Amino acid sequence: MVLFATAALVLAGCSSQGGDGAADKTASEKVTVEWWNIATTEPWKSLLAEQAKAYEAAHPNVTIKNVPIENEAFKAKIATATQSGKAPDIYATWGGGVLQQQIDAGLVKDLSADTASWIGNFTPASLQAYQFDGKTYAIPDDIGMVGFWYNKALFAKAGITEPPGTWSQFLDDVKKLKTAGVTPIALAGKEKWPGHYYWAYLAMRIAGLDALKQAGADHDFTKPEFVSAGEHLKQLVDLQPFQKGFLGAGYSTPDGQAATVSNGKAAMELMGQWAPAVENDAGKGLGENLGFFPFPAVEGGKGSATDAFGGGGGYAVGANAPAEALDFLKFLHDPAQHRKVVESGAILPVLKDEEDAVKDPNLAVVAKTLASATGFQLYLDQAYPPAVGQEVNDSVAALIAGSKSPEEVAQAITETAKSE
Repeated sequence: MVLFATAALVLAGCSSQGGDGAADKTASEKVTVEWWNIATTEPWKSLLAEQAKAYEAAHPNVTIKNVPIENEAFKAKIATATQSGKAPDIYATWGGGVLQQQIDAGLVKDLSADTASWIGNFTPASLQAYQFDGKTYAIPDDIGMVGFWYNKALFAKAGITEPPGTWSQFLDDVKKLKTAGVTPIALAGKEKWPGHYYWAYLAMRIAGLDALKQAGADHDFTKPEFVSAGEHLKQLVDLQPFQKGFLGAGYSTPDGQAATVSNGKAAMELMGQWAPAVENDAGKGLGENLGFFPFPAVEGGKGSATDAFGGGGGYAVGANAPAEALDFLKFLHDPAQHRKVVESGAILPVLKDEEDAVKDPNLAVVAKTLASATGFQLYLDQAYPPAVGQEVNDSVAALIAGSKSPEEVAQAITETAKSE
């Protein structure tokens, strides 16, 4: 999975007070908090520096060692550190399977008791990737979701008056678009991760969130609902909805998925909240013709149509971190100040009642959808151990290319999961 700037770990604003006792330290008790983050671009990088300086000014005994690390380099650096049995005082995390492994290794602090007085400020969806067995192990900072970004003009050309609410309606709309001479969907087949969104959402809608969680625990993806997810995806693939040459297409390249939609050559793409920005960079942009709708419900499925799929960023606290580390995180997530960062467009809300601070109309739709989400599923290539996530990507790509059946997809993912 590719992670984009809008999913970067951008800091919330700072407050004039600290929290939970760390501010009571005397100036003679010097403390250093090492903080690894992935905000290496502006304005995030400057925001982080400002936040650290503000906290230090309010707490003269504390030094915040701010360590911004580029996204991919961070993944390698944190893996090396944790494999050696060490963790920074505060570090970026996407939650899911990787965080679970760090918890199992005893490297992460259980934050449940220490955050009890303020964890209620966060939306339920934003917390789910960082909670295990009823305990909280990281603080969310940003969140996003995957949905369909579509061209309103091309939908109108095909006689489609409103986005589809069910899978059957979605397939009917694909047929209408083809009849109107419009390529229905752009897909970056070469990169694989965009394709896994379809299977993952169908598994959510058909099997439900609890079934995906259970499959991760018992390493069994061969149950009928998971095979059915592949069968439903095959229904779509059999309609030949994608652009010519999609199997060799990239995502953000000049002739890739984003550009194909942006230049009006396909009606929609299934992508995260960063899609409008990438479309504008890769092509002409759709302006007011760009719209968004959630992944449709599947008739007879056990999952809820209001469950969302996506990811975000948070911060974990190392098991041996000083109390000031958590106090600093509370300082960063003061509700009044976090709203300012949301208003800047840098991040989407993780705190309750701040979705109205999102100024971009398309991102506002995403924010409102997330605020009312009944459940949240992290990207499968983050939720499960890395090898399992990669197998999901590879096997679903094979199904879309026509070289694997729905049953073979389910069996391959299961075999990889059992071998981990």
